[in-house]
Amino acid sequence: RRVDVALRGLDLLIAGFWLLLLLPALVVVAVAILLTSGSPLLYRGRRVGRHGRIFDMYKFRTLAPDAESRLGPYYGEELSRRTEEEVTGLGRGLRAAQLDEIPQLWNVLRGDMSLVGPRPIRPTFFEQLAHDIPQYWQRLVVRPGLSGFAQTRMGREEAWAEKLAHDLEYIADRSVGLYLRVVAATAWRVLRLSFKAMWGLAFRR
Repeated sequence: RRVDVALRGLDLLIAGFWLLLLLPALVVVAVAILLTSGSPLLYRGRRVGRHGRIFDMYKFRTLAPDAESRLGPYYGEELSRRTEEEVTGLGRGLRAAQLDEIPQLWNVLRGDMSLVGPRPIRPTFFEQLAHDIPQYWQRLVVRPGLSGFAQTRMGREEAWAEKLAHDLEYIADRSVGLYLRVVAATAWRVLRLSFKAMWGLAFRR
């Protein structure tokens, strides 16, 4: 669609601006990770992108080193429980404020992702969901997003099928106005969570 060209331009403009603005914070977080749990700084996760292309999605590492190898055999609730046990102290704060997601702005600049779109998922999960839900492949029409329509309306605990309905609604109705609404809602949520996380740290002290 013609609107996709405009949305890509907004991706480049907004992601580039925020990466430059947040550069000092990125350096502080990187140093804090190195001092508290060593390297690597980033988590690289394989994800399914537009048209089924596999790419590496970046996040600040929030788990203990080599946690992926220990978590590999697990799935579902057991995976969630064991993942919580692997989260570092700093990582818990980064997750609470959603600051671990900032490196995905680089994915946006690279063209792997958009600021707004269906959240990217692992290839193995996608294969299972596409098998169980025939419409799931339609998510691949657009780039996956740093945030999405479903994320502004629902929590993490909601079923994949329920989130899919919101993802497909965004894909069908995508426009500059809708894109900007989701960006604004996401920015407000991140600011609110960041303030809440910082308040919690100050209160504990």
